[in-house]
Amino acid sequence: MLEYRNILVIIELDAEVQPALLRAVELARLENLTRLKVFLCIYDFSYEITSILSSEERDEMRDGVLSHRREQLQTLIQPYLEEGLDIEIRVVWNSRPFEQVLQEVREAHHDLVLKSAHEHSLLQTFIFTPTDWHLIRKCSCPVLLVKEHAWPEGGVVMAALNFNDEPAQMQLNHTIVRAAQQLARLLKAHLHLVNAFPAPTVNIALEVPGFTPEMYLDAIRQHHVQLMAEMAREYDVPTAQTHITEGLPEDTLPELAGQLDAELMVVGSVGRTGWSAALIGNTAEQVIDSLHCDLLVVKPDTFELKP
Repeated sequence: MLEYRNILVIIELDAEVQPALLRAVELARLENLTRLKVFLCIYDFSYEITSILSSEERDEMRDGVLSHRREQLQTLIQPYLEEGLDIEIRVVWNSRPFEQVLQEVREAHHDLVLKSAHEHSLLQTFIFTPTDWHLIRKCSCPVLLVKEHAWPEGGVVMAALNFNDEPAQMQLNHTIVRAAQQLARLLKAHLHLVNAFPAPTVNIALEVPGFTPEMYLDAIRQHHVQLMAEMAREYDVPTAQTHITEGLPEDTLPELAGQLDAELMVVGSVGRTGWSAALIGNTAEQVIDSLHCDLLVVKPDTFELKP
């Protein structure tokens, strides 16, 4: 059973609204034993290259900035502290925020990271890999990317499954469903299992003796239907709350989330990096910009980052 008791909340510098903090507070209210840490990573290159100042003066200026930000965070969380929530403040100076977040997760044994989601252009995604994507690929604990909307009682939580028959992926499917099931119970929401499969190319279908493209597509669909039915039975999910769509996940899953008016989609990431990430990608990365709901990314139980 997944439990979120030690949550790291990434604060967006100078943002008027902090969706990740609001969502973390909501979770903390539901999970009475949950501890929150609000985390801010800042850096200003001008403080490092001010030649007219000594190193001691630069350090003093930097410490002053860090102290000022801590005071801002204290003011931000004060209403929640008065409410009785357990919240810690952590402000660090680092030019590579995602590395500092990963280090914080390892050292403090956080079991969930929350961050506000931002849209990224194709150019930014390929050249300037955003912190969101680094966390999706490299963070060992689940990452919840939050968008600005409510989590009403009786809503929909979607578990996005990938039926590619690889044992590791099938095991990851179970991790996805367990995480989605836990949050659905916590939020008194309805759990839906979803799966998208791309249609085979005509050339592949024609190479199979005795198969037409239509027959090949139907065989693939029936295979996915069978696997979905087995998963639904194991987790006691009604058939009406299972969905199989034909098409690429990045196209069909956001559309389905809109049709169901989902509050949250749970997906898995195997943590590809380097060229495999650029050329193949992860479902989580492919759907994030098109989703209008929150996205929870979970890793395999045996996750180990590889290049």
